[in-house]
Amino acid sequence: MTSVKSSRSRTVAAPRENGGAKFEENLNVFKTDHFDADSYLQSKCSLNEKEIRQLCSYLLDLKKASAEEMRRSVYANYAAFIRTSKEISDLEGELLSIRNLLSTQSGLIHGLAEGVNIDSLSITVSESSTPNGLSNSEDREPSDLEKWLIEFPDLLDVLLAERRVDEALEALDEGERVAAEAIEMKTLSPDTLTSLQTAITERRQKLADQLAEAACQPSTRGNELRAAISALKKLGDGPRAHTLLLNAHYQRFQYNMQSLRPSSTSYGGAYTAALSQLVFSAIAQAASDSLAIFGKETSYTSELVMWATKQSEAFALLVKRHALASSAAAGGLRAAAECVQIALGHCSLLEARGLALCPVLLKLFRPSVEQALDANLKRIEESTAALAAADDWVLTYPPTSTRQSGRPSSMSLGNTTAFHHRLSSSAHRFNLMVQDFFEDVGPLLSMQLGGQTLEGLFQVFNSYVNLLIKALPGSMEEEANFEGTGNKIVRMAETEEQQIALLANASSLADELLPRAAMKLSPLNQANFKDDPRRRPSDRQNRHPEQREWKRRLVSTVDRLKDSFCQQHALDLIFTEEGDSNLSADMYINMEGNVDELEWFPSPIFQELFTKLNRMASIAADMFVGRERYATLLLMRLTETVIIWLSEDQSFWDDIEEGPRPLGPLGLQQFYLDMKFVICFASQGRYLSRNLNRVVNEIISKAMAAFASTGMDPYSVLPEDEWFTDICQEAMERLSGKPKAINGDRDPNSPTASVSAQSISSVRSHGST
Repeated sequence: MTSVKSSRSRTVAAPRENGGAKFEENLNVFKTDHFDADSYLQSKCSLNEKEIRQLCSYLLDLKKASAEEMRRSVYANYAAFIRTSKEISDLEGELLSIRNLLSTQSGLIHGLAEGVNIDSLSITVSESSTPNGLSNSEDREPSDLEKWLIEFPDLLDVLLAERRVDEALEALDEGERVAAEAIEMKTLSPDTLTSLQTAITERRQKLADQLAEAACQPSTRGNELRAAISALKKLGDGPRAHTLLLNAHYQRFQYNMQSLRPSSTSYGGAYTAALSQLVFSAIAQAASDSLAIFGKETSYTSELVMWATKQSEAFALLVKRHALASSAAAGGLRAAAECVQIALGHCSLLEARGLALCPVLLKLFRPSVEQALDANLKRIEESTAALAAADDWVLTYPPTSTRQSGRPSSMSLGNTTAFHHRLSSSAHRFNLMVQDFFEDVGPLLSMQLGGQTLEGLFQVFNSYVNLLIKALPGSMEEEANFEGTGNKIVRMAETEEQQIALLANASSLADELLPRAAMKLSPLNQANFKDDPRRRPSDRQNRHPEQREWKRRLVSTVDRLKDSFCQQHALDLIFTEEGDSNLSADMYINMEGNVDELEWFPSPIFQELFTKLNRMASIAADMFVGRERYATLLLMRLTETVIIWLSEDQSFWDDIEEGPRPLGPLGLQQFYLDMKFVICFASQGRYLSRNLNRVVNEIISKAMAAFASTGMDPYSVLPEDEWFTDICQEAMERLSGKPKAINGDRDPNSPTASVSAQSISSVRSHGST
């Protein structure tokens, strides 16, 4: 085992030696006299410009991520950091006290040790005194130092009694200097030195107590307070001085708040403004005094931040209790937002002094604003539902009105495009309340409630669309699927005009009105961009991905209403009131009768579909002025619904493909004519979609395959496409109410004039083959 370990160590050591030699060899390139830095760098840089940009972008992302991680780490450990700093400051004070105590004890011990020598010296001096018993010391004058030592305690007492702080500080400094020189030069006896040090300590403590008492007095303000705190700091008690400074400012604004009495009838904004002025001006003054006296020392700034945070939290609780609570409960979003905005405005002024307290306020104000937001959205939903119960579903232009707040509506202030939308009464109320809702959204953005606001408004709009779906007769969706609409009454839309009005309401709100109002929630909603007349509203909305996604969800909700509308009308076409089907396989299988009596024309159900689509197109053209594309998509969706239902009707295809009677040539020809008729009128109306064209072609192919399974060639029994096209064109003209030929005679050039002969000859000729 030892040999194995030694072999491994040699194996590891060898590459290290080789690596070191190789490193020294690489350094030789830089030691040559002809070294070219640019050429060397160019040879090593194999990245192209795109890769360099990607690398720079990657490094910037790393920088942002590290900064964010640093910020989170600071926030996560800030309280512990402040607590540790305060403990360190307390330990420094305790160490200073211990040092003074040890110094005093040391002096006392030295005095006791030298006392024996002094006593012996005194005995010796007394024994060698003059015969008359008088000492030499009685014959000489006291020195200046001795006189100073005698007068010093009395001088300090006088200065303290007269509260001459600056002179007392100078005297204490002089006493410290004399005591230090005496210890160094040994010019004073230990007893005298101890007495001096005791006098200094006692007077210093007395002065500190006087200064602390003065700082706690409500009458001590301004320069007097700062002088007392500064003097206390000079005495070596900085932590106590800083705490007293903050307490003095707290007591002052607490005293001033006694005159501020909120009442249930007072305006919440006025109370918030007055309280903000008191609290944040006190915090600002405390920050200024702390910086002026204590500088930017970490322990003091940390204590200041904690104190300011505590006062901000207490302020926020007062505002919530006396101003926000009632507004939030009543759904007064504007009143609540105004109170928050006032508080944030005063608080933001502290950022210039290094105090960022707005996040503290936002965290505490957020629940109240959310409550007001929810109550406001609930009021919009309930008010709109109440009007929907009596809405006649007749579209009108909005009247010139003012908002509920009494201010003019934005629809009447330059936003003239709002007058281009005709809505029913419930939709007008919905739009007006939403416009009023978005009037003041600044605090919502600062509290990062923009996303929650959009989500809440989407839910309210979704509830309104559920009411519109419920207004459709025979809606396909169960009422249980409508969240919050089970107990709400809505007036039914009986006529096609009323039902299309439902779609006009929902589409106008989702496509134009709501996204335009929601643009106020965008932080990029600047005046120069918003007021640019060259930009369409949709262009401005494209600047914000979140709002684009929100608009997509609104449109998806409207699609549910459109699907219900199309399903209802498709079923009205396909089924009778008794439940029988108007679109069954029998209508094609049973055509194999007397060919001479046939007059080729689209089947009744497709005639009715064409008539219905024409009628709806006329109604939609009047209701969707300037929004013709939506009307086209509606007709396209309705046509697709009918054809897709036919393609997915398994019983229909079971009878065609596997029924007791096969599909004959005339049935195939009629079926082909019906499908061609759908393609023709959809193409003429410009609502022929790729999906519709694909499904129709698949249906035709399926029918032809069923016919081919009988052993006959489907192409042999079908006339040319021009024949079908001519019949379809004539059918559209007749069904559209265009004038026919004179005396009701058939046009000799019409394909139906000789349709029987053509069909018979075609069938016979192909059958003989």
